[in-house]
Amino acid sequence: MNRPLPPDTLAEHALECASGPGCVVLLDEARTANLRWAANTLTTNGQTRGRAMTVIAVTGDGPGASAGVLSRSVTGLADVAALVADAEAVAADAPAEQSAAPLASGTADSDFDAPPQESGIDVFAGLADDLADVLRSADSDGIRHYGYAEHVVTTTYLATSAGVRRRHVQPEGHLTLTAKDDTSSTWAGRSTRDFADVSLADVDAELRTKLSWCARRLDLSPGRYRTVLPPSSVADLMIYAYWEMSALAAHDGRTVYADPGRGTKVGRMMADPRVSLFSDPGFAGLECSDVVLAHASSPVGSVFDNGVPSPATRWIDQGTLAALIQTRHSAGLTGLPMTPAVDNLVLTVDGGEGSVADLAARVGDGILVTSLWYIREVDPQNLLLTGLTRDGVFQVSGGEVVGAVPNFRFNESPLDLLTRIVDAGDSVATFSREWGEFFSRTAMPALTVDGFNLSTASDAQ
Repeated sequence: MNRPLPPDTLAEHALECASGPGCVVLLDEARTANLRWAANTLTTNGQTRGRAMTVIAVTGDGPGASAGVLSRSVTGLADVAALVADAEAVAADAPAEQSAAPLASGTADSDFDAPPQESGIDVFAGLADDLADVLRSADSDGIRHYGYAEHVVTTTYLATSAGVRRRHVQPEGHLTLTAKDDTSSTWAGRSTRDFADVSLADVDAELRTKLSWCARRLDLSPGRYRTVLPPSSVADLMIYAYWEMSALAAHDGRTVYADPGRGTKVGRMMADPRVSLFSDPGFAGLECSDVVLAHASSPVGSVFDNGVPSPATRWIDQGTLAALIQTRHSAGLTGLPMTPAVDNLVLTVDGGEGSVADLAARVGDGILVTSLWYIREVDPQNLLLTGLTRDGVFQVSGGEVVGAVPNFRFNESPLDLLTRIVDAGDSVATFSREWGEFFSRTAMPALTVDGFNLSTASDAQ
């Protein structure tokens, strides 16, 4: 059997095959392991390996350049050559790219020729031991556990005709669990790089506590309530606010970050002055690439910017909008510094401390939400979102949970919510229920906010 060619060999061959003035190659090697269980029984486990190459063929130079972008699985040199030829054919028919710019120069990593990093089912060794105990205990107590654990290590090789040679290893994992009894269900999730920091016993205890709260059912009318949101729900809302931070879209007047007459709201107060929202490739536990790795162009990224540094950036600094996501093209239009997207997000609130339980104890009378889902945008001009609560909404009286209330549809703007904070916890790594599979690296505090809009009752269980 022929041995697979090393990723760096395939990337270099793609550049050798290119006939145009510029070429960018991104080769992603993914190693995935997963466990799934249902009704207290392990149902599946497996490992997969995948390879995908993206070729960006550039025709022309500077602002008039166009790009042909194609991605597919490749195994040998012939596959690579065919992919490059097809990408160049696409480029020949493509219009000039709005974000076109000379390919960025950059460094060559000394480990560019190193093999992909591996993952395997052994990453779940500790989790599997604990899972057996948790499922056995749940079975005897009339609780049914449903869950999924996944670990992915993606090694990305970036090579360009401008001399960039970068290798980035990105481990990421997540765990989601739903616990049910005869009448109720509740949910918990965790994000991790290696599962060494995940305590299944702690997650099980959290789920059991919420199920016990569901034993008493209370009625509650729709309305605006002082509400405790856990870090995962805060992440649901802040990720969407981050994804909408395109400087180009704001400059064109199409988002909440637009300021008619002056372009963008950068420099304007948009949140409580205790609030900061930032991204940092080196943030402990949320490490990610420190250069642009763009497989396609979009309002928040350009294939021409591959290899450009992505430094730590404060998007909201002490309540003030400090930056928006910029390509080199949009930075030229807005006159603001280039601040590329970074693949993590952190929210902090000065003076915030404690857990969800601490905030619930401090809220007095209010509502405690477990999770949000089916989040959709209603109005981009004020970033109004709608969605549903799920798997447990609880009434708090005198700082204690007194029972479960129905699920609701909510209508909220994440930015408006950041002006109504009355209490906050410590920022901790969390897993967004709605967006975590697409954007897993977040650290958020639990928040207590005034007037959270539970607009209508929902039949969702």
